[in-house]
Amino acid sequence: MLRSRYRRITFFFARVFIELIFWELVLPFLRFRNLTTRTRKDRLRKIAVQFRSLATDMGGVMIKVGQFLSSRVDVLPEEITKELADLQDEVAPENFEDIRQIAETELGASLSEFFLEFDPEPLAAASLGQVHRAKLHKPVNGFDQVVVKVQRPNIETIIQTDLAALETVGRWIRRFRPISKRANVPALLKEFSDITFKEIDYLAEGENAETFAANFKDRPGIKVPKVVWAHTTKRVLTLENVLAIKITDYESIAAAGISKAEVAQRLFETYLQQIFEDGFFHADPHPGNLFVAPVFHDSSKQNWTLTFVDFGMVGKVPPNLRAGLREMAIGIGTQNPDRVITSFQMLGVLLPEADTDRIKELIVTEFEHFKGKSMAELQQIHFDEMRELAIEYRDLIVDMPFQMPAKLLFLFRCVGILSGMCMGLNPDFNAWKGIEPFTKKIIAEETTKNWHYWLQELGTYGLTIIRLPRRLDTVLNKMERGDMSVNTPSLNQYAARIERSTWRITNAVVFAVLFFSAVQLYLAEELTFGMILLIGSIIPLWRIIFPSRRT
Repeated sequence: MLRSRYRRITFFFARVFIELIFWELVLPFLRFRNLTTRTRKDRLRKIAVQFRSLATDMGGVMIKVGQFLSSRVDVLPEEITKELADLQDEVAPENFEDIRQIAETELGASLSEFFLEFDPEPLAAASLGQVHRAKLHKPVNGFDQVVVKVQRPNIETIIQTDLAALETVGRWIRRFRPISKRANVPALLKEFSDITFKEIDYLAEGENAETFAANFKDRPGIKVPKVVWAHTTKRVLTLENVLAIKITDYESIAAAGISKAEVAQRLFETYLQQIFEDGFFHADPHPGNLFVAPVFHDSSKQNWTLTFVDFGMVGKVPPNLRAGLREMAIGIGTQNPDRVITSFQMLGVLLPEADTDRIKELIVTEFEHFKGKSMAELQQIHFDEMRELAIEYRDLIVDMPFQMPAKLLFLFRCVGILSGMCMGLNPDFNAWKGIEPFTKKIIAEETTKNWHYWLQELGTYGLTIIRLPRRLDTVLNKMERGDMSVNTPSLNQYAARIERSTWRITNAVVFAVLFFSAVQLYLAEELTFGMILLIGSIIPLWRIIFPSRRT
């Protein structure tokens, strides 16, 4: 492990956590909310600039984290995504002699024996490797222009160090109860670790590219580079050069006569197929891995192609999870809250104690408020409307009865990046309309291929009708006897919440007394007693931020 690198990463996140706790929790509680709000943009921008500097300087897994954050334009504030956007391209390249040595050691001969030309200037410098243009001695599969991807030196040790640092940060996060009860942080980190180490196996990446190409071989308008296996090893990957217009180069796309709205729609549709049909998806769709290529002579009459590169990070959706995702697609497409709830349960997203009736009410309300709105329209929803919705469902918002299964980590990450990219291409992109045709297709497949579906639906409604008179009679008898009771599961939750709030207020008062007393003593130059009280104030502050389970 690289100790200095480990300390640098952990110290950075520790400082950020302390700063966020002070500004976003302590000051608002002490009635300085206006100060927190007024300085938030500058503070977030400063944190993003510092992280960008850290990631660019260190590379490795930190670049992956930054790329993910920079793509979340649909969730994160512009102050963060704008500052981190440079991480897509501006990674310091390695010295070419080091790259040459790795490539020639892997290939077992000099570069000149494998390539007619090899550009020493990197085409792109990624977090785990860098790419160079080259030309083969003779064409393979109809092309001789290639790109060669070579791993960075000492990358395995760097990844191990970065993951160890993230594991330490994860242990800190696990002490925060609202996160720990919703996510198995060790399992998430293990999943991230497994995927990251697979990403530096270029033989596996080549196989992933061929699998992806096979899945889309019958669909025009999708391009995947071919692998030159004779020039490929575990640490060197040679591919057909398919680079074109970067998917976030909106001006060049428009100048080529290509509709950005069509690009967003095709990108969305390809991921519907990858996730719901193929069960195999490109898990790293950041702008550096997607290109738009104009086509001027093509029998398929497609005037452009959507090109995918870099298949080191892919996700696989096993049949049981795919069934849950298809159930969710049907539930959303048909506005059926029961099927959405069922899909949550199939995917393991809901916590065991979740109040499904309240969640169902919330889903119905969301359908009524937001269905049919584009991303631009969703952004323009008035704050008062969102506040009223938050007040109405404050019990769910506070409890947040959801969790993140480890197996869905990279799928959630992928969908988040995809959402941001579609919005960047077309702010009026409407995911509701985009998913409806796909939903109809799934339903048609279910109803035509599976006659059990119809028997199940008929049986459900038939049993409901048969049982209705008996259930009605039972209700009336209970009302006559005065035994009717109303179950309010949220009442106990409210009582427990009041108790927790009282405990936190008590600790907050103790903290405020100790903290301000320490300040007064410090101003009076009683430094020793002031320091004692300041240290003592940390205990109630810790109990506010990380309440124990017993409390």
